[in-house]
Amino acid sequence: MLVLTQPDRPSGRGMRSTPSPVKVFALEHMLEVFQAENLRSPEASERLQVADADAIVVAAYGLLLPQSALQAARHGAINVHASLLPRWRGAAPIQRALLAGDRETGVSIMRMDASLDTGPVFAQRRTPIDPRDDFGSLHDRLAELGAHALVDVLSELEADRATPCAQAEQGVTYAHKIQKAETWLRWERPAQELERAIRAFRPIPGALARLDGEVLKIWRASVVPGDGAPGTLLQCTRVLHVACGTDALAVEELQPAGGRRMTTAELLRGRTIAPDARFR
Repeated sequence: MLVLTQPDRPSGRGMRSTPSPVKVFALEHMLEVFQAENLRSPEASERLQVADADAIVVAAYGLLLPQSALQAARHGAINVHASLLPRWRGAAPIQRALLAGDRETGVSIMRMDASLDTGPVFAQRRTPIDPRDDFGSLHDRLAELGAHALVDVLSELEADRATPCAQAEQGVTYAHKIQKAETWLRWERPAQELERAIRAFRPIPGALARLDGEVLKIWRASVVPGDGAPGTLLQCTRVLHVACGTDALAVEELQPAGGRRMTTAELLRGRTIAPDARFR
């Protein structure tokens, strides 16, 4: 068995070179590891050919596979994708499903082809999206669903019983990579959209806002009735009620820049917010 993962990257406050969790796991289990910036080099092609694999399993690898890699195993490259394809092809399917307010999502086990998440699908597993789900909880649930579905598909491939089906041509959507600008809450938007954004970006990368110039990460909030100019503080007691384009957002948990995560009540015990303060 050959384990492929991206090269070690700088991480943490000291920006030390840090191996991926995949590499750590592989080394702990005495598995051969190969790291490359991309898989187009002659060395990468040779390593894949020498491995003589029945299948290449791809999960959140983060790099495009060249045609040589797609054809390097007898059953091709099998991808675990965190959506019900063809909905949310692309880099950020979990966040996009939460942002859109989808009521259901799942995982798709597909055979990769040269295009982005367009290959035929072997199996799908579904799960409802709970109103309390965030990126972290949904990611973990889908990871478990995907692992079980992958094992089932690999067993079917080994027995020559697996037949993938082409994706539907209708219902295609793209889960573009999350950009930093998207993580800033725009108070002119409906409160419901902002609440979904907070969950979509929790625990990473975090939903951000400015309160009179101070940057805050918003960890938890709920939609409440309210009316006022977007960003205006309507209530400042144990929670902060902030006017939005429609309704208001009750900010229940947040984190000042350089500080710790805390409830709004804890924050307010240690500071006074000016009456004319405003989120922007």
